[in-house]
Amino acid sequence: MKNRKTKLTAVLLAAIMISSFAGCYKQNSTEGSKPESSVASVSDASSKAEEKDNASKAEESKKESDVGAETLSLWKDSAPLKAQLTDYVKAVTDESGSDFIPVENRIAVFDMDGTLCCETDPGYFDHKLLYHRVMEDPDYKDKASKEEKETAAIIKTYFETGEYPSGLDVKHGTAVATAFKGMTIDEFDAYVKAYRDQPMESYEGMTNGQAFYKPMLEVVDYLIANDFRVYIVSGTDRLITRGLAEGTVNIPLSQMIGSDESLVATGQGDEEGLDYTFGKDDKLVTGGEFLIKNLKTNKVTVIQQEIGVQPVLAFGNSGGDSAMANFTINHNKYKSAAFMLCCDDTERENGNIEKADKMRKTCEENGYTAISMKDDWTTIYGDGVTYKGAEKSEETQTSQEPAEEGSNAQAA
Repeated sequence: MKNRKTKLTAVLLAAIMISSFAGCYKQNSTEGSKPESSVASVSDASSKAEEKDNASKAEESKKESDVGAETLSLWKDSAPLKAQLTDYVKAVTDESGSDFIPVENRIAVFDMDGTLCCETDPGYFDHKLLYHRVMEDPDYKDKASKEEKETAAIIKTYFETGEYPSGLDVKHGTAVATAFKGMTIDEFDAYVKAYRDQPMESYEGMTNGQAFYKPMLEVVDYLIANDFRVYIVSGTDRLITRGLAEGTVNIPLSQMIGSDESLVATGQGDEEGLDYTFGKDDKLVTGGEFLIKNLKTNKVTVIQQEIGVQPVLAFGNSGGDSAMANFTINHNKYKSAAFMLCCDDTERENGNIEKADKMRKTCEENGYTAISMKDDWTTIYGDGVTYKGAEKSEETQTSQEPAEEGSNAQAA
C-alpha cells in the first residue's frame, strides 16, 4: 500500500511538472514572438521614413525645378528669356540628361554698361568719371593736361549730342590712365566709389552705383545658385569696373574683367618690371600707361587668357558684344545661348528705339535672344526711381542714337 501511494505521488508530481513545463513553453513561445513583431515594426518605420525622405527629395527637386519662376520674379511670364533660360538651366544641370554641363564648364559672361547697369546718364559711367576728374575735381582740374582737357571736351559733346565720336575709345582710355596716374589701388577704388555714390544726373531717386538693372541682377543670382561661374567682361577700365560693381553684383573682384592700364611699384621708377623686384616697402600704383581697350574681339581673347574656358552663356547689349556672343554660341561642345538687351524703354530709361530695332535685327541674324527692357521687365531700378527725360518724344530719342562701337560707339 505504501508503495502504491508513493508511485501515485510520483505520477502526480510528474504530471504537475509536465503541465508547468508546457505552460512555461507556451509563455516563452508567446514572448519569443515579440522580437519578431518589434523587428517588423522597426522595418516598417524605416520603410516609411525612407518613403518620406524620397517624397521630401522629390518635393525639393520640384522646388529646384521651379526656382526660375520664383527667382526671376521681375521678369514677365511672356519674356522669352524667362522660359528659355530656366529650361536651359534645367537641361544643363540634369546629370542624367544629354545636355548636362559639368560645373567647371558652366561659364557665363556679362557685358556691364547697358547690360547690367545704365549707360546713358547721359553717357557711360567711366566717361562721366573722367570728365569729373578733369573738369570738376578741385584737387585735379588745374593739374589736368592739355590732352586730358581735349578728351573731356569731346566727351561733353558726346553727352550733349548722343553721338559717340570715332577714336574716343583710345583717347578716353589714355586719359583715364594719365589722369589717375600714381594712385594706389585703394586710393583709386575710393575715388571711384565716392563718385559712384553721387546722384544720377538723368534720374530721380538713385545714385550712380544704384543704377543696376534689377532684373539682370536676378539672372546673375539665378545662375550662381545653379553653380555657374559668372564674369563681367567690360570695356570699362578694370579698376573702375570693380569699384562700380563691387557690393552690387554678387561675384568676386577676380571675376570682373575690363580694359587695362599699367600698374607699377612705388619705388620702380623707369625700370621695367622684369628688372625690378617688388620690395617690402613698395605699394602698387597706377602707372599712367593705357594698355588695351576690352571691346569686340579683345573680349574674346581676354576670356581665353583669363578664364581659359569657352563660355556657354553670354549677355550683351550692342554690336561691341557680338564677338563675345559669337564666341560663346559657335563651335561649342556644350549647349549654349546668347542674350542681347534692346534699349526700347523711353519711359523708365533713356531708351533709343532705332538702336533697339537694330539690335533685334542683329539677334535674328545671329541666333541671339532679344530682351525688351520695355516689355519683359516689371521694373528696371525698383520703386522710387524716375527717369527725368520721360517726356522726350521718341523722335528726339532716335535722333540721338550712338553709333556702334568699332565704327564709333563704346560697348562697355
